[in-house]
Amino acid sequence: MTLAPADRSCPTLDTDPFSSEVLENPLPFQQALREAGPVTWLSRYGVYALGRHAEVHAVLTDWQHFQSGAGVGLSNFRVEKPWRPPSLLLEADPPHHDAPRHVLEPILSPRALRQLRPAWAENAEHLLEEVLASGAEVDLVASIAQAYPLRVFPDAVGLGREGRENLLPYGDHAFNAFGPANELVAKGLPGIGAVAGWVNDQCARDRLSPGGFGAQIWAAADRGDITHEQAPLIVRSLLTAGVDTTVHGLAAVLYAFATHPQQWQRLRAEPGLARIAFDEAVRLESPVQTFFRTTTADVRIGETVVPAGQKVLMFLGSANRDPRRWAAPDVFDLARDPSGHVGFGMGIHQCVGQHVARLEVEAVLTALAHRVRRIELTAAPVRHHNNTLRAFASVPARLVA
Repeated sequence: MTLAPADRSCPTLDTDPFSSEVLENPLPFQQALREAGPVTWLSRYGVYALGRHAEVHAVLTDWQHFQSGAGVGLSNFRVEKPWRPPSLLLEADPPHHDAPRHVLEPILSPRALRQLRPAWAENAEHLLEEVLASGAEVDLVASIAQAYPLRVFPDAVGLGREGRENLLPYGDHAFNAFGPANELVAKGLPGIGAVAGWVNDQCARDRLSPGGFGAQIWAAADRGDITHEQAPLIVRSLLTAGVDTTVHGLAAVLYAFATHPQQWQRLRAEPGLARIAFDEAVRLESPVQTFFRTTTADVRIGETVVPAGQKVLMFLGSANRDPRRWAAPDVFDLARDPSGHVGFGMGIHQCVGQHVARLEVEAVLTALAHRVRRIELTAAPVRHHNNTLRAFASVPARLVA
């Protein structure tokens, strides 16, 4: 791979977006990326990069010219072997992508999820009771953002109670692997074999309880909507992308309210704003920061022609703070309509589980709004670094009941 763009007029940046400095605080790099132009060459990795909302949105919705089947990470599956079988949803293009997507959409639709709402709301109330009983000072990440999704989502999929702690390191490694083979990937390698083995085992039909998302996927295979070989891979996609992203999105909205107390008071007065609050936090913090595509033909972006077979890195987090699209983009504001954000992707690969995440976060925020007057930080939050995800390791806070 050459380290200079084919079109020498393309702006170039030498910054490593996967360095610890940028992962700790990506905002200065993202601003430089947006200001450089509609497309920029990243010389460290020999890829084109997009940081503005208009171009990121356009690429996400143009699967014909920007494919996912070559991998949505830096690795090119056309010439490199992936570390696990590719996702039938995330790392596939039509027509291969269509049947798995069509099977999952009704299972995870808002209408289908309605039946989960009472139990999930009750679960959120019980968790908050436990958290408040343990003392006013808590870690919002461990006590709420991790604890709640690990309670309700594996239940909904149909997993047993044992071993759920494996889901977080598995998802963390999967998202790290979308980036370069740096120290973050190396750190996960020693344990990933055992963790991945456990996750794969849970995808078998006989490990899943009746009626859950997993059992419904296997039922689709029995009907012939998908093959029996595809069924466990689709269940695995749920377990890969359905936990870490929600954990980090929930942590993001809790942190946003801790740092914007007026917005918290507005939510307490209007609990129906919970879903808008989540989308606004996803826009602001963008738990999924980046994804790659691969060009299928020579494509013009701005004044630059990107050659066929070239990796293009989309910075979703940068697009979600683009002042060309958003007024006061660095502000968490419940008066904003955040619906155009690309934090869940866009187009045919838009996150199929986003309604699940919204329902989980709505349950938690509603329970908190009824019981907690203020959320106050008690120490500086600690970031968790991941090549793809924007995350917190801990957010020490006080819940004032």
